[in-house]
Amino acid sequence: MLASFKRFAEEHPRVATWVVLAVGMVIIFLWASKDVELLWYQRLVMALSCVGLAGVCAWITGWE
Repeated sequence: MLASFKRFAEEHPRVATWVVLAVGMVIIFLWASKDVELLWYQRLVMALSCVGLAGVCAWITGWE
């Protein structure tokens, strides 16, 4: 599985960056908000926002 992701990352570096950032940001969000009273759909919206923000970050860093 690692070899297939490595090949995918070489072929599509921005998408791979997006995936890695999104996973990290969602994990950090879930960890940081574990003591906060949020409904399930509020957590879902925030997690999707993290994924979108990760996409914007990957797009901006790909400008160079």
